[in-house]
Amino acid sequence: MKIAIAADNKNVAQHFGHCEAFECFTTDGNGVTGWDTIKNPGHKPGFLPVYLHERGIDVIIAGGMGQSAADLFTRNGIKVICGASGPIEKVAEKYMDNTLQSTGSLCEDHNH
Repeated sequence: MKIAIAADNKNVAQHFGHCEAFECFTTDGNGVTGWDTIKNPGHKPGFLPVYLHERGIDVIIAGGMGQSAADLFTRNGIKVICGASGPIEKVAEKYMDNTLQSTGSLCEDHNH
């Protein structure tokens, strides 16, 4: 499984589309087996869900995102977790321990 966390300065970004990068953890179910960084190529509506899908991402974790982005991720087979915060390594650990739950809070407008 490949987990992408929208990150700013090694912390979860509040909005996935405006993050510096996506920190990607590869797991085998028992722990992290790899870690790479995908620089954010820029926020363009509808682009990032397909872009991350093409890079093998299974889960996206962010502080927040819009409903249309969440829908596009889901259509691309990527599970969406919103409402996360804190250092990316701790958030990845919580996800793998099944203690990180999505708050389901999605952004209503795109001007934040």
